[in-house]
Amino acid sequence: MSTNAQALLILAAHACATSAIVAKPAANPLPAPAEFEIAALRSAIEDISAACGERYSNAADYLGRLDRIERGLDASGRDDVSGLGGELAALRREALTANPLVSGRPILFVVRNQYKPDHHNTATMFKTGEINTNSFQGGGALKTIDLAKDGQVTVLLELKDGVIRDPDVHFSGRSVVFSMRRDIDDDYHICRINADGTGLTQLTYARGVADFDPLYLPDESIVFSSTREPKYCMCNRHIMGNLFKMDADGANIHQIGKSTLHEGHGALMPDGRILYDRWEYVDRNFGDAQGLWTVNPDGTCHAVYWGNNTNSPGAVLDARVIPGTQQVLCNFSSCHDRPWGVLAIIDRRLGLDGRGPVVRTWPANAVERVGKGNFDAFTGVRPKYEDPYPLSERYFLCSRMTGRGEQMGIYLIDLFGNEILLHVEGPGCFDPMPLGPRPRPPVVPSRRDFRNSSGRFYVVNVYEGTHMEGVRHGAVKYLRVVESPEKRSWTHPAWSGQGVHCPAMNWHAFENKRILGTVPVEEDGSAYFEVPADRFVYFQLLDANKMMVQSMRSGTIVQSGELTGCTGCHDNRRAAPPQLRTKMPMAMMRAPSQMSGGGEARLFSYIDEVQPVFDRHCVSCHDYGKEAGETLLLARDRTNTFNTSYNELWRKKYIKPIGAGPHEIQQAYSWGSHESRLIGILLDGHEEVKLSKEELQTIAAWIDINGPYYPFYESAYPDNLAGRSPLDDNQLRRLTELTGVQFARLAGHSANAGPQISFDRPELSPCIQKLKDSNDVRYVEALAIIQAGGRMLHERPRADMAGFVPCPLDRRRLEMYAARQQAESRNRRAIRRGGKLYETPARPTDRADVSFPD
Repeated sequence: MSTNAQALLILAAHACATSAIVAKPAANPLPAPAEFEIAALRSAIEDISAACGERYSNAADYLGRLDRIERGLDASGRDDVSGLGGELAALRREALTANPLVSGRPILFVVRNQYKPDHHNTATMFKTGEINTNSFQGGGALKTIDLAKDGQVTVLLELKDGVIRDPDVHFSGRSVVFSMRRDIDDDYHICRINADGTGLTQLTYARGVADFDPLYLPDESIVFSSTREPKYCMCNRHIMGNLFKMDADGANIHQIGKSTLHEGHGALMPDGRILYDRWEYVDRNFGDAQGLWTVNPDGTCHAVYWGNNTNSPGAVLDARVIPGTQQVLCNFSSCHDRPWGVLAIIDRRLGLDGRGPVVRTWPANAVERVGKGNFDAFTGVRPKYEDPYPLSERYFLCSRMTGRGEQMGIYLIDLFGNEILLHVEGPGCFDPMPLGPRPRPPVVPSRRDFRNSSGRFYVVNVYEGTHMEGVRHGAVKYLRVVESPEKRSWTHPAWSGQGVHCPAMNWHAFENKRILGTVPVEEDGSAYFEVPADRFVYFQLLDANKMMVQSMRSGTIVQSGELTGCTGCHDNRRAAPPQLRTKMPMAMMRAPSQMSGGGEARLFSYIDEVQPVFDRHCVSCHDYGKEAGETLLLARDRTNTFNTSYNELWRKKYIKPIGAGPHEIQQAYSWGSHESRLIGILLDGHEEVKLSKEELQTIAAWIDINGPYYPFYESAYPDNLAGRSPLDDNQLRRLTELTGVQFARLAGHSANAGPQISFDRPELSPCIQKLKDSNDVRYVEALAIIQAGGRMLHERPRADMAGFVPCPLDRRRLEMYAARQQAESRNRRAIRRGGKLYETPARPTDRADVSFPD
């Protein structure tokens, strides 16, 4: 049996012991089982020797010394390891660092503090003017270590009060691009420096913007993540980032990613695409929707790579393709943690989700957490790993806990089970990678025209794919296109949905929605249609009554001029579409459909779209004080957070949206209007109520787009309950004292006791009825408080009312968003016309390039 095979057998026999080994600092003397460490080192030496030949000239000496150590261990009965552990550790370090992959060129790394704990793994920017700015901790450097020169460390750039992060080495090895922030009053900007530490150049200059995670592209342009389209996580209050691209000199910065939350840790793939991690949720919970995606460098063809429907890990970060393989090395992290966790190797050929494609983890036993527990299942794993970088298919660099608190050092790990500390210095070492030449992937041609117009989507056959069982061929008649816009503002008070809504938006899910329209689905299940560019959209399949059959619960975008599409509904992304083997889909034999029946400029508003139907047909019976109202209230009266009918329909389960639903793909017909009791009652002809076709479709559409309430994230009452109530904390506290209703506990769906206040008809407010009936003197004061809230709403309408005006802070945020969109438009116009537009003039002679006629 070969020594490699022996090592693998011992590794399998001692899986639990292996995880114990790697949990200790590498310098500790000979952790048991000793035979595993010896076999692992022998396998690595033989592997390096076979691959490198004369460049690894001391292999025979290393193996001879290892044999002597093993004989000494045998002579001691493999129990007395005193005196041998240090010798083995020294040999291991000498033999493994002699690997030309490790010592053949310097290793670039960053020195900085570990990011302070915050809400989410994306919360590392600590941008100026945001909720967590004061968590920024400066002091850092960009350095190299040369292990061929006894670990000589060279400082390329050092900042006393700033932070350097996210380096990427040019294909020539002669320069490095990175993100730098000079101090807490600055923000992160993309910079470039020569490999010898000379020629520091700042490339991006926007104020109040964080630019980070840069990477070189084969055509010399640079992609990076940025907050240039300012948006916030829908489940809290933290700034997010998207992918952007610029020329090598910093010109023509433009957006290439549009998901509603975060896109980060971009890395180049061998075929020229970009692999990145993306956090986004559409009609699903916030915690386990952060997987790996790919995109072309021009922003076309965003596609899921792995982990979008895996509940644990809660985040898959910092992935890089392992050279010579179809596997990636990445970080399995958690939702509520720093961007560190478990190192993992994924083989996508084995699947797009779950445990099966995970072929290896560090620590070894952490693999048992995949697909188990929740989105924070990896928070307790020790040691924590970060910043993986594959040197080859068997040897990897990374940052790892050293065993001294949260201090991180540079480690070398391999597939044979070896793991050694290469370098550590305070406060910590991050982002290790070789500083030298590397292969340049091919250039992917651009497919977008920068006209800010539309793109085209196709679906080959909506009946192909998973979770369409039971759908009769021909049942799908339409495809609805729904936009899920970004969140541009936030409040401190929150509504407790699936997570915290800041402010309240819906009963359970986070998003507002805009129905862009519907398009026909042909008899063969195909569809072909135009969609406005730069919209984060998802698709729903509808039957002849325009009721939902199936829905996406993720989003996509199309760039202007792009043609993209899919095989079917939740298609198998690793298989060719069967239909294309025999004939062209019917929809693609004609011009693309134009959407109809949408509200292009209108965000969906429950009070404007759905409530009028109840007003016309239902409220005469289902009102306060009416017998039918005791069963179900459908009045439009505004409550502290939403309105009466909305609260009743959700709380009493007359509708079945998915809410912020589970990570699994849902079966067709399993939720939505087809499964909602309200629709069944209306279709059965309740009390001779006859809705028009349009009215019934309006209610069905509202349920199918997940029962939203507010059209806007902005608030008129940012300091009051759930960010929506016209009553301040003092008024609500007094109202609680008068009525006994715990209003502070009603700011959430789980323990909600139903509508308690009517600002439209204060005397009908349920919370005061028992006081009124008993002629209690507290009734007058309580009624006066509610009446004051009604007057306040009249003076300052909230977001479910005509005349709504956002609070001053939200208006400033919207102005910032508009200013950034104007800058984006100017840059796209420059690209379209072949010009150059800089945030600050790179060369005075290029000033003429920045002016264009309207």
